[in-house]
Amino acid sequence: MKRAIMIDPEDTVATLLSDAETGEPVYIVTADGKETKALKAREPISMGHKVALMSLKKGEKVMKYGAVIGQAIRHIREGDHVHVHNMKSLRLIIPLNASRIPK
Repeated sequence: MKRAIMIDPEDTVATLLSDAETGEPVYIVTADGKETKALKAREPISMGHKVALMSLKKGEKVMKYGAVIGQAIRHIREGDHVHVHNMKSLRLIIPLNASRIPK
């Protein structure tokens, strides 16, 4: 069983506690271990990465730990992997083409 932790009821993302593959059910739990909902991963998501708890429109705020951490730069669906490819950080400036920076 795949799980993701949601710290605050206002969170729009949860953090995966293990890797999830496309189509796998992910059970969302609170910090005290209560299961709040289940969703399906829409793509592979690595442990420690964020999964969308709901659909977010472009421009909407991304909430984690009860705080705004970013803004959707395109439509994000429930179960999507939320990372720099679909979210702009409001805490740290990360270039949109960060994956293309030469090593």
